Amino acid sequence: MDRERIQTVSVLVYDGFDELDAVAPYEVFANAGLDASIVSPHGASVVEASHGLRVETDPDHDQPDLVLAPGGGWNDRDRPGAWTEYEDDTIPQYLADAHESGATVAGVCTGGMLLAQAGLLDDRPATTHHTATADLEDAGARLADARVVDCGDVLTAAGVTSGLDLAFQLVETIRSQDVATDVKREMEYEPRGKTLVAR
Repeated sequence: MDRERIQTVSVLVYDGFDELDAVAPYEVFANAGLDASIVSPHGASVVEASHGLRVETDPDHDQPDLVLAPGGGWNDRDRPGAWTEYEDDTIPQYLADAHESGATVAGVCTGGMLLAQAGLLDDRPATTHHTATADLEDAGARLADARVVDCGDVLTAAGVTSGLDLAFQLVETIRSQDVATDVKREMEYEPRGKTLVAR
């Protein structure tokens, strides 16, 4: 899908997701005027994040233009989190179906592992949280030394706060550089790190 046509965004949540992985990009998208929703592919009306934040979910868009999967809980496999979702396959299948329908798909932190499980990172450059890089390579991705990797239809971001950089990368190409600059100023955010564009 052409980035300029993106209007609707589904930010996925599940028990054990990392709060900042989801909420930070959501705020960027909302401030940029996109129709962003917090969605549970499991159909839950409330989910509990990794640090105890309880989040009410929204109804999903019929066919979202952009889907973002947060990470969280990858290394603590005794609790709900990205590892649980990786093994469950509900979210990876949701991501694969959304991509097949033409949506742009993004993963923040170990949310990238859910994209890998969906088959969306096979032999593509990608990044994730530094504690999961070996797992990402084992899943078939080519590890990139970047904070954000933009392959056009699929994007990944490294650990936690890099979700802000991923969201701004998207806003720059969906809306404009000027809109992204205005939102950065409003949020008092200063970008850092490198973005690899591999479209």
